Order: sequence, then structure tokens, then C-alpha cells
Amino acid sequence: MNVATRTILACTIALCTASTSALAQSSLNGYWDLRVPNPSGDGTFLDTYFQLQQNGDALSGQLIRWHHTTPIVGTVKKDSLHFATQPPASAPRWEQRPIVFDGTFANNHLTLSLQRGSHPVHAVAIRVTEEATQPPTPLPLPALHDVPDNGLARTPPMGWNSWNKFANKVDDASVRAMADAMVSSGMSKVGYVYINIDDTWELGRDAAGNILPNKKFPDMKALADYVHSKGLKIGIYSSPGPKTCAYYEGSFGHVQQDAATYAKWGIDYLKYDLCTDLDVYNDDAPTLQAIYQQMGDALQATHRPIVYSLCEYGRANVWTGWGEKSGGNLWRTTGDIEDNWQSMDKIGFSQIKIAPFVKPGHWNDPDMLEIGNGGMTADEYRTHMSLWSLLAAPLIAGNDLRTMTDETRSILMNTEIIAIDQDPRFQPVTEVSHDGDIEVLMRPLHDGSVAVGIFNRGQQASTGSFSRSSLPAGFKGKTLSVRDLWKHVDASINGDDFTTTVPMHGVVMLRIATR
Repeated sequence: MNVATRTILACTIALCTASTSALAQSSLNGYWDLRVPNPSGDGTFLDTYFQLQQNGDALSGQLIRWHHTTPIVGTVKKDSLHFATQPPASAPRWEQRPIVFDGTFANNHLTLSLQRGSHPVHAVAIRVTEEATQPPTPLPLPALHDVPDNGLARTPPMGWNSWNKFANKVDDASVRAMADAMVSSGMSKVGYVYINIDDTWELGRDAAGNILPNKKFPDMKALADYVHSKGLKIGIYSSPGPKTCAYYEGSFGHVQQDAATYAKWGIDYLKYDLCTDLDVYNDDAPTLQAIYQQMGDALQATHRPIVYSLCEYGRANVWTGWGEKSGGNLWRTTGDIEDNWQSMDKIGFSQIKIAPFVKPGHWNDPDMLEIGNGGMTADEYRTHMSLWSLLAAPLIAGNDLRTMTDETRSILMNTEIIAIDQDPRFQPVTEVSHDGDIEVLMRPLHDGSVAVGIFNRGQQASTGSFSRSSLPAGFKGKTLSVRDLWKHVDASINGDDFTTTVPMHGVVMLRIATR
């Protein structure tokens, strides 16, 4: 789950104030459901469950997120109650801060108010059964088989996704604006084509079980038509679980129905995020393959070409085969990226060892690009773009395309770097050398040339070298043509080594060919 998603959940049930009603002894015992409007005002609610146990003026219990619980400790006074979660030391850092509740009890209801800035939002918690707080019973999964290759994504997909910049604030207007900007900026001319809507577009289901978009997306078909009118393609998001990562409506029990709806709307790309399915099923490889195979089959049954993106965070070594067998065109290999050097560096360089496990139509996905979001330097963003391209990773931008600086444009739209990522004959990147903070990677390309990245992972500028002897056998004794892909100038190897100064967290990218 994204850090932003967990923040939404925490904020939804944070700091509450209320007034006036005496609390009877032991009247709070039991299970409760607090329904709070989601902060984007999209007409949806977040259900938050907790169990309370009252003993005199002491309260205890637990906050319940299906199979995950957090202890609660609090007190009861004459006309009010107060309690807070007590996250264990082992909890992820985004769950370390206690969630605080204050409120009153009257007419068998807990009245709470959520403080958002200076505007409190009132909510009511009602009693529910213990069963209501638990995930649904698992449904039967299909027998395993290999889903046929859909023929899509012969090179890594390129486009844009809403989550990194917009999170729950994505709406129809912002998606149209990104489509406009992808064209006006020239990004569409250099290969970026997908405009992908991430989580929080869902409302729920109608009486027939059809998925419905919420107030932010009044007409999904019309939106798809608009994106298509720009010469682009549109993507959408769901989960095989009952809820998505942001606790919106998932596809559990409605897989074929949802696939048919996406096709009817004109969707071209589906990101399918595991999320709450982990509260229902195990995460061993056969189970995950069956879960994702179910949607893979459903998408192909629509007879519409829809790129299938598996978001399962690298569980059960998805790259070793079950991702492809379930119909995936790409699969997440890591947790969520963050807009900082430590996250990007850790994720990117961890991918080298699994680079051989992909082929055209079936790609490792180390998550979306953070370029232009402000958390890294230009040198770090050039490393981000270079590393993802050497890995043949999907290039899915995550910034606001309307407000890009010239520097951001120059990084995202460097056609010489993009050509490495989109090379038509995939061959995996390998590590040539690793000397202290300097790491050298090389990838053979379809025309016989090689791409070489000299990376400086250290905290200061450093000298980096690439040895002529590291080149493939066919380069031996030949005159070399060397191109610096960020400076856009020709360079040369003098003697046995190419030596250069690489800035802190920076990269020198070369394309080397024989003359």
C-alpha cells in the first residue's frame, strides 16, 4: 500500500471532539463501525471498525483492519470518552503515530468529529456484529493454466499515472488536463501514450453489481473518448480484493463483470493492485497466479486489447514465471517508490539481478517515475531515468505534466535515453564493475552497440571509469564511436579506459558502437 494511502486512512479516523451525554457503565462494550466521508468529497465513505471494552472508567480494545489489529487504550468520564491506538514498535513508520478519538455516547451511537484543518467533520459510529468487521469468505479460484500472450507491450509501456502527484485528488478534469499536456509538451511524440487513473475513482455497485465511478468521474466512457481523441490511451485501476489500497470498491466477486465494464468504457490498460486480497487469500505463488489469472482470462474474453499490469510488490518471485502465466504484461517487483534518493537508489539497483527474467510483452516493473515531483536533484532524476531505461522498465511518469520545468522535460523527453529503454531486441543489463561508490552497468542493443551507465552512488563527485576490455568480443580491435547521451555530444575512449567525473548521485550514460 502507498504511504499516501495509509496517511488517508490515518487521517480519516484522527483527532475527534464532541459533546454531552452521560456514559452508562459497560455501555460501550462491543464492535463499532465509524463511517467517515472520504476527504476528496467524492461521495464515498471509509468504514473504520473498532472493538471497545469498558471496565469502570477504563477503556481498552482494538482498531480492526480485517486481519490487522492495533490495541486501543482510553478512559470514560462523566459525559465523554477518550481513547487512542497504541501502535507496537514493530509497526511501519507511517502507523507509528497514535490515532486519537474523543466523543460522546447517546442513543446507542458514538458521535465523533474529525478535525480537518479548521473544519471539523462529524461522523457517527454504530454498533455492528463481529462478523461485520471481518473480510469476506474466500471464493473458489480457477484451476491453473497459462493465459495466452495478448500480443501487447512489445516494448516497456510509457505513459503517466495519477497516484504519485494527485493521489485521492485525481478527477475527470485533471485527467483531461494531463492528456492535453502530454500532447502539447511533445511527450506523446517521443513514446508516452498511456494516461492512467489510479485508486479512488470507484463509488460502489448498482443493483446489478456493475461498478460505478464516483462524483469525481461523472462519465468514464466520455473521458476515455476524450483521451482517445488526443491519440492517447487510457488506463484504470482495481484490486482483486474486496477493497482497493485506499479502501474503495475492489473487484472481488465481480472480476468478469468489471473486465467487461472496462472494455465497454474503452479502457486500454489495467493496473490490478493486490491490496486487501491478502486479507482473503494466501500469497503463495499458485494462489497469486490463480488470482491474477482470473482477471487475465476476463480481460482477454472482452476481445479488447488491454495491457495488464500486475501490482503484487514482487511477492512469490513473480518474475520467475507465474506473472507471465497469469497473463501479465508487466509486474511490480518491489514495494512503492518514494520521491527521494534512498528509495529510488535501493529499488533501482536491486533490479539488476532479476533483469534476465523478462522478455518483450512481459516486463519487470520497479514502480513509477518520480521525476519532476521535487524530492530529488536533477542529477538524481537523471540517474532515475537512466537506470529505469537500462533495466527496460516501464516509463510511467508521475508528475504534473502541466507545470514541468524545462529541466524536467529534458529528462523525461531525452530521446537518446528513451531509445535504450525501448530497444526492440531486449537483452538484459549486467553489472560490469562496482568499485566503491562507482557502479558501471552495460546493456547490449539491437544494432550491435552497447549502452553503458557509469553511476556514482556516493555523497560527493567522484571519478568513474569504463574499461575497453569490458566491451563484447566483437568490439576488440575496432575503432569506437562513443556518444554521451545526457550531454548529447560525441566522446572518445583514449587508450584502455573511458574516465570521467560523475557528480554525486549522478550518472554518465554512453552509447558505444564500432565504426
